[in-house]
Amino acid sequence: MNRKVVIVNRHYPPNPGITGESAWDLAKYLIKNHQFEVHIVHIEGNDDGGGAKRIPVGIVHTLSSIYDGKNKVLKQFAGFLDGFILIRKAMKIDKSATIIVMTSPPLLPFWASMLLKRGTPPGGTPPGGTLPERKWALWSMDLFPEAFVAIGMIAEKSAVYQWFLKKTYKNAPNKLIALGRKQAEVLEEKYYKQSTINSRQQSAQKSTGKLDTTILPCGVIFHQTYESQLPTWRKIDNKIYFGYCGNLNDAHNENFLIEFIKAFDPEKHHLILALYGKKAQNVLELAKNYEGITILPNVPRSQLNFLDVHLVSLLTEYTHLMIPSKAVSAVAAGGAILFCGSQESDNWDMLQDAAWLIREEVDLSEQIREYLSTLTAEDLNQKKHNAQKLNTDLQKNVLKAYEEIADFCKTGL
Repeated sequence: MNRKVVIVNRHYPPNPGITGESAWDLAKYLIKNHQFEVHIVHIEGNDDGGGAKRIPVGIVHTLSSIYDGKNKVLKQFAGFLDGFILIRKAMKIDKSATIIVMTSPPLLPFWASMLLKRGTPPGGTPPGGTLPERKWALWSMDLFPEAFVAIGMIAEKSAVYQWFLKKTYKNAPNKLIALGRKQAEVLEEKYYKQSTINSRQQSAQKSTGKLDTTILPCGVIFHQTYESQLPTWRKIDNKIYFGYCGNLNDAHNENFLIEFIKAFDPEKHHLILALYGKKAQNVLELAKNYEGITILPNVPRSQLNFLDVHLVSLLTEYTHLMIPSKAVSAVAAGGAILFCGSQESDNWDMLQDAAWLIREEVDLSEQIREYLSTLTAEDLNQKKHNAQKLNTDLQKNVLKAYEEIADFCKTGL
């Protein structure tokens, strides 16, 4: 049995991004509980993410991006090539090690499909014929190239997009690690539509017609503790504390946050904003004109337990392509959620007992005003109580997922 595991992702601590923090948490568990030799291959650089600044664990291989400037076109191209560099480095560490591939840079799964499952690398066939089959798992955070269509970067019917889509799902991983049940179903359908499943996988799956799948929600950090002393931003004033802490980018609904700012009552509510991302600046500029709002550069994960209700949004066209980790992090900290998005999303599917729903297709202002006017302390306490119960289940599910991943890493190809 090979005790080496390689995790591949753009981000890793001390970078504070949530995907890197998730990789750190799994690596720490595999090392501590199963004595694996865990290697992490990542790209040097910083992220605006709101994760904690963890001390790295494992054997870290830090690579340099081919471009670290601000030009958007060059950054996209560099990210594409960084994925190739990351996978090739992972393959060289140990030919029998299990490789866990995450989804950043965006086309990292494309390179995994091309190179880890008898793909022919750029430059031609290596000596001895096709590449040997490698045992690998896909840990899906975001779905690319599909998200490029949702962002509007490329047309769905484009020949270039269709080619990348086909190649990304041509070779299925030996294991799928998905953020939620519904995302897993979407990915399984994509692989079985596009891929060539080899005989070993068919045998291992016992003709179930499904990939070997583990559900691992992003946002539950197994090795996480919370502070007990009130932070400076939380006052003893009997107000309900709402918060939006994290990314406000293409996939998120800034109008939901704008309408909330216009509607909330500073006599009864307080709003914490710790925003970054493409859409953050406009919201922050608006927030300066309203009372009852505290703007912070970041709210540490260890202080999320002092927020009563976490604001979370996901535009409908991004459903299953991305699953906001802040919703899971909120429940893990014992908080309730006000979610603006689709009922089909995994956030709602998993966490609805601790959440209220704002429908994207219905007037946002009217829904938010009605919600705030009817919200009672009893309602809030019930949702937070439900969050604590859900958190117990989430912790058990993370432990179960980590054990499934450990078992997968122990078995042969």
